[in-house]
Amino acid sequence: MSHTATTPTQQTQQPPSHPPTKQPSQTTTRVVVAVGAILIVALVIFILVGGPQPDAKPVSLGFSFNSFFRWIGEMGPIVQIPLVLVIFAAVVGLLLLLIEYAPRHGTGYFWLRLVTSFAIPLLAFMMLRPYQNAVVYVVIIALITGGLLFYADHRARQGAGYLYQLTLFLAPALIMLLVGLIYPAISTIVQSFYDKTGDNFVGMDNYVWAFTNPQGFWSIINTLIWAVFVPIFATVVGLAYAAFMERARGERLLKVLVFMPFAIAPVSISLIWKFVYDYRQGDQIGLLNAIVVAFGGQPVRWLDTWPLVNTFCLLIAFVWAQTGFAMVILSAAIKAVPVEQLEAAQLDGTTAWQRFINVTVPGIRTSIVVVLTTITIAALKLYDIVAVMTGGRSNSTVLGFEMVNQQQRFQSYGHAAALAVLIFVFVAPLIVYNVIQLRKQREVR
Repeated sequence: MSHTATTPTQQTQQPPSHPPTKQPSQTTTRVVVAVGAILIVALVIFILVGGPQPDAKPVSLGFSFNSFFRWIGEMGPIVQIPLVLVIFAAVVGLLLLLIEYAPRHGTGYFWLRLVTSFAIPLLAFMMLRPYQNAVVYVVIIALITGGLLFYADHRARQGAGYLYQLTLFLAPALIMLLVGLIYPAISTIVQSFYDKTGDNFVGMDNYVWAFTNPQGFWSIINTLIWAVFVPIFATVVGLAYAAFMERARGERLLKVLVFMPFAIAPVSISLIWKFVYDYRQGDQIGLLNAIVVAFGGQPVRWLDTWPLVNTFCLLIAFVWAQTGFAMVILSAAIKAVPVEQLEAAQLDGTTAWQRFINVTVPGIRTSIVVVLTTITIAALKLYDIVAVMTGGRSNSTVLGFEMVNQQQRFQSYGHAAALAVLIFVFVAPLIVYNVIQLRKQREVR
């Protein structure tokens, strides 16, 4: 038998490989998209500042969102629901169809992406019925938007169709976020610099009013009091409940009873506690004044006693409702603390209180932060309890109530917008802090 000899060169020889495809420059793509986005923002600002001309009329393609909703509104409820569901299903089906075909290769799919990248923004903007003097700018905005989408998608490292697919998939949620959150937020901030009618620019006057006028000033002070004391009281009491119920008999029943106030509507909570603080001459039906009179005292106008007494009376009602929420979250967190750590601490001769402070509390720190920030945000935007129990009298008002009061009762949209912006300023840092803590927790995991 003879064997064919192979040389080392033959063993290591590899088939010729094609040179690597040069990836498109992401820096160039980002610069082009950034410049296009700036141009779009500038055009939108120009349209908003310019405003419609006196003789300008809305222009549509013969069909618009406004006409669609008016058409739907003229129908009966029995027809409206299935019709809306059918139209919604058709739109979703079209989007899913485009998403399915987007990443495919070929000339036909290339033209599909190109045409729809320009057609969808153009149709969407035109269906909003722009004014005659803004049609040209709307068309330019739509063309720039479509061009940026196609350009960035064509140069995506993941391949053509990736960004197109991702954009269509996120478009419904982004549109709802834009219409329901971003646009109202920007509009409110702009409105806060105008007078009560919204026609005349007044600069910072509305914010000066908020800190100098008694109604605005006490709404800020009381809101800060609520934001400091409510989360502390509710979290401490909820943590105490969670710790004591951990080994108590009938734990489930006790937790249901404590959690029940959180499930009650805020208006119902307000009515319950309004009876507790009730004041009248003669026989007392309010629980608190009945106790005071039983011990020989005089009934007290709890909800009209100022300073701060009425605020803390309202605060207790809110704490009563939020304690159940804190208890449920913290109880679940306590159960997740490793038993080995508690047993090791017990073997070291520590007391139950020392184990709770040094082992349990550090182990549930993230849950405590979530509870504190969640309750604080709820306290900052409070409205119902103040509206039902006091109506803001005797300097018991808060920002949430005063914002609605200024808009509905006094028709002062500038003051209401300024108070809304202040609520946002107070809430935003808490949301950012909460997000940072959650990210740190994920990194640890």
